[in-house]
Amino acid sequence: MPASDLDLLIEAAREAGRIATPLAGGRAKRWEKSGNAGPVTEADLAVNEMLADRLRAARPGYGWLSEETEDNPDRLAHEAAFVIDPIDGTRSFAEGSRTWAHALAVVKGGVAVAGVVYLPQRDLLYAAALDGGATLNGTPITASARGDVAGAQVLTNRGSMNPQHWRGPVPAVERVYRPSLAYRMALVAEGRFDAMLTVFPAWEWDVAAGAVILSEAGAAITDTRGRSLRFNNAHPRVPGVVAAGAALHRGLVEALAPA
Repeated sequence: MPASDLDLLIEAAREAGRIATPLAGGRAKRWEKSGNAGPVTEADLAVNEMLADRLRAARPGYGWLSEETEDNPDRLAHEAAFVIDPIDGTRSFAEGSRTWAHALAVVKGGVAVAGVVYLPQRDLLYAAALDGGATLNGTPITASARGDVAGAQVLTNRGSMNPQHWRGPVPAVERVYRPSLAYRMALVAEGRFDAMLTVFPAWEWDVAAGAVILSEAGAAITDTRGRSLRFNNAHPRVPGVVAAGAALHRGLVEALAPA
């Protein structure tokens, strides 16, 4: 019996961890991408090669979008596509932090339908499939039900809290940061933090896996204007992300200034 998309992603993520972990903490060659696009390591490329070979062989009819593969517009002709970040948090990976992740998703018709965020050095595997619930290491997870913006624990970068991004005073939230965007999303799905947001455009490969995990954990996830996120776009970016339980999400979106 063929593996489900989620089972396929879980198995591939675990193999990615086996490849990347021995090279973490400066043991992999590292260089800067052109165009000030950030660092990349030989581990990113090795994981990407394995995932491309394994996933595309299993689903030859799916398109392919990955941070470490030159984009090909042929993916736009496919109803389904893999959206992959071989290592989310490459800088942390290279510098020895354990807070980096493999982020793997399947999107169909623009909607993320299966996703895995795996942090091998923390032994955390977040997973979800559409209408199947979200789990952490196999145990169901649920997002926070907090409704009040004031005092909420929000995972975000410092720039998103600048006054120009808000209609009125900057909300009195407790700001927390983690370097992997996919991990921030997973932490909100787990209920360890109340919300996450970024007012800046984000690459689809950083967001797609976390999007289905969040929605299956009961959170609302949209762009900063409250619009549904769509994936496998011609330009693979989303215009910011806000994720939280329904009431808190509504409060944050209403407080944000129009982009």
